[in-house]
Amino acid sequence: MNSEIRLIVDAVSHEKDIPKEVIFEALQLALETATKKKYGQDWDFRVEIDRKTGDYQTYRRWLVVDQFILAKIGMDLTEEGLESKFYPNRHMYLEQALVTYPEAVLGSYVEAVIESIEFGRIAAQTAKQVILQRLRMAKRDKVAEEFKASIGQLLSGTVRKVTRENVVIELGNNAEALLPRSEMLPREQVRIGDRVRTYLIDVKTDQRGPQLFVSRASSGMLIELFKIEVPEIGDGSIEIKAAARDPGLRAKIAVLAKDNRMDPVGACVGMRGSRVQAVSNELGGERIDIVLWDENPAQFVINAISPAEVISIVIDDDSNTMDVIVAEDQLAQAIGRGGQNVKLAAQLTGWTLNVITEKESEEREEQENQKLLVLFQQQLEATEEVAIALIDAGFTSLEEIAYIPIQELLALEGLEKDQVEKLREKAKDALLTQAIQQEERVGEHEPQKDLLAVEGMDKQLAYQLASKGVCTQDDLAEQSVDDLLELEGMNEETAGKLIMAARAKWFEKAE
Repeated sequence: MNSEIRLIVDAVSHEKDIPKEVIFEALQLALETATKKKYGQDWDFRVEIDRKTGDYQTYRRWLVVDQFILAKIGMDLTEEGLESKFYPNRHMYLEQALVTYPEAVLGSYVEAVIESIEFGRIAAQTAKQVILQRLRMAKRDKVAEEFKASIGQLLSGTVRKVTRENVVIELGNNAEALLPRSEMLPREQVRIGDRVRTYLIDVKTDQRGPQLFVSRASSGMLIELFKIEVPEIGDGSIEIKAAARDPGLRAKIAVLAKDNRMDPVGACVGMRGSRVQAVSNELGGERIDIVLWDENPAQFVINAISPAEVISIVIDDDSNTMDVIVAEDQLAQAIGRGGQNVKLAAQLTGWTLNVITEKESEEREEQENQKLLVLFQQQLEATEEVAIALIDAGFTSLEEIAYIPIQELLALEGLEKDQVEKLREKAKDALLTQAIQQEERVGEHEPQKDLLAVEGMDKQLAYQLASKGVCTQDDLAEQSVDDLLELEGMNEETAGKLIMAARAKWFEKAE
C-alpha cells in the first residue's frame, strides 16, 4: 500500500501538474475522513504520511480546554472559532490531560497513536474527490488572481443571464461577472446575448469560486471611458483629478493639463463634441460637464458649480464648508434640478456647499454681526462703537482679541493703548472662565482608576464612557454591546472585548 501511495502521488502530480505536497495533503485529508467513518464523525484525527517512504501513521487528538471557562463563560477560543460546548470525543479538560500528558497546555492538542486503516477503495475514492476539489479550487484561485490585477479596469462581456437582482455577464475563459441592479443605470434594459462594457470594482472568493463584481454606475467607469476616448488622458498629458456621477443622468469631471499651453476641457470635449458624446452614448445619454481643476479650493468650486455664475464664496475651513453666493436669477441653475448640480459639485470638490442668494448672505452676515456685537459688549465691557469697530476690522472671536499682536488692535481708529490692553485682559479673563467651567463639567464625570485599567481601554475612550455615566469597571461590565455602539468610532467586536474584560473579575471572584 505504501508503494501504491507513492505511485498515486507521482502519477497525479505529473498528469495534472499539481505539486506533490498538495496531493500528499489531499491523501492525508482523505485518510482522516475515512477514519472518521470508521470511528465516529465527532472524533478528531490527524494522519501523517512520510513523504519519502509512503508510510503513514494515524493519531487521535483532543483539544485541551478549561472546565471553568466552559462552565462559567460559555465559550472557549480555538483556532476554529468559538466553541460553546464541551465535546468529550474531541475535547479534554486541562486537569485530565495533565495526568497523561504533562506537557499539555490550554488551547493545544494532545494525541495518541491508533491503528491506521488500510488505504482501500473508500480511502481511494475520498482521495480522488479531495484531489478534484483541490484542482477546482486551484483553478478558481488562478482566475481570482488574474482578475484582481484588473480591478479598476473596463471589462467587456456577453449577457448570459438576467434576474431581478443581478445580470450575469460571460467574460470568456470560464469567467463570469455579476452586475447588480444597483450598479446599473436607471431604467437600463439588457437582454441575453447583448454585448456590454462594465467596470470591475471587486473580486471576492467563496466556496462557489471567485465572484467578480462589476458596475456601470461607478465614477471609475466614467474615468476609464475618457481614457479610451481622449488620447491626451491616456498618454498622461491631461489628468482627471476627480469625477462625480448621478448615474444615467448627469456627471462632472475635473481635468488638468500638464502643459499650460494645452486646453484640457477642449481636448476632452473633442471636435464638435465628438469625444464627450462617445462617452455619453456609452452611459445611456448621461450629460457630462467637464470643468477645469484648480488648486485654489474656492476657484475649483466656482468652476464646478458652472454653468451658474458665482458672486462670492465664504469659506469655513473648520467645518469644510463653503457658502456659495449667487444672484437671485442664478439660484435655480446653481442648485440644479432636484439639487443635482450642487450635489455633484460638492462630490467633485470634497466640500460641503451651501448655495444662497446675495440677500440671504446679507441677512446671515447681519445676524452674525449682531451676535458678535452682544458678545463683545458683554464679555469685553466694550461700548457699542468699540464693538462695531472690532467687527468692521474682521474680529470674530475672543481668542483673536486676546492673542493677536497688540499692534493690530492699536491700528484701529479711536482706540488708545490703555483701552486695547483692557480689551485684551477682558478677553483673556472670559476665555479663562469658559475653560474653568468646561473643566468642571468634565470633572463631574471623571473615569475611575479601575476603568482606566481595563484591558483595551485608553484615556480618550474612558472619558467618553464617563460622560455617559460609565465611570467604573463595574459600570462597564453591566453594559451591553448596543450601549457601547453609541460611542463614536466603536464597533461590535471592540465593544464585546471591553465588556468581557470588565467582567473578568466577576469570574475570578466566582472561582
